[in-house]
Amino acid sequence: MSDLRNHAEEIADQFSDHLDIDADDVEERLQNLVDEYRVPVDEARRSVVNSYLDEAGLDRDELGRGGNEEVHLADIDQDEQWVDVTAKVVELWEPRSESISQVGLLGDESGRMKFVSFTTSDLPEIEEGKVYRLGNVVTDEYQGNYSVKLNRTTSIEELDEDIEVGDDATTVEGALVDIQSGSGLIKRCPEEGCTRVLQNGRCNEHGNVEGEFDLRIKGVLDDGDAVHEVIFGREMTEELTGISLEEAQEMAMDALDTTVVVDEMRTDLIGRYYRVSGPELGRYVLADDTERLNGPADAEAVLIQARSI
Repeated sequence: MSDLRNHAEEIADQFSDHLDIDADDVEERLQNLVDEYRVPVDEARRSVVNSYLDEAGLDRDELGRGGNEEVHLADIDQDEQWVDVTAKVVELWEPRSESISQVGLLGDESGRMKFVSFTTSDLPEIEEGKVYRLGNVVTDEYQGNYSVKLNRTTSIEELDEDIEVGDDATTVEGALVDIQSGSGLIKRCPEEGCTRVLQNGRCNEHGNVEGEFDLRIKGVLDDGDAVHEVIFGREMTEELTGISLEEAQEMAMDALDTTVVVDEMRTDLIGRYYRVSGPELGRYVLADDTERLNGPADAEAVLIQARSI
């Protein structure tokens, strides 16, 4: 069975209680987007699902259904799948938006994964360190990275047990030889559930929006044999550079130019050695822990290497 057919049958099943559609109709819509308009399969699926949601007058959260398969976090490899998971709340983060009730990391024996719970879902809060059976969560994918979203149909059952969370972290080290485009003071899409970085004030999914400021570094570590791409989120970027989000905004406002922030970061960080640990998602290591090393850096050689990337 083709991938498009699999997607079509899953979509038809999702809407079976709401619309009179069959997999053939869905597959035809998907095929048209993929073949005629060269839309990637994931985007085509999202577009078709959105059109059926509009037709049925439904919110996305209302699509959930019971009887889902219970899966391990490491086995999640598809977008917009309704699943059940049993996991421990490893860490809670401070939400960046009022639309988000809770955000953090879930963990089970297979590894860890980000979760998001939205304010509009009106769910009870879950607590760090406790184990829950979460029924009817929906998977989400962005640039090869998967997460799960709790929604208004999600059931939350606290379990009197513990889980030994699998360690899916990797450790890399080397000289920081490049800070890539998309680093420094950035803006993210403020729409619920979307964290995409804006390009010229535009989100690839939601169009022109008024973004929310954030900090990050997309860096390249060179250990002499291989290069490793690493993403430092806001907290790790603030710790690494000593520049807070508020200070970065003031720097950009004073200069009327956001690039002064990343220029300052390059001056301070390029050529220094770091050890970075965190989960590997796609081609990036997401920095959960960073240590500055006294590496055998030849500053001139490092700069030459950086210019060649």
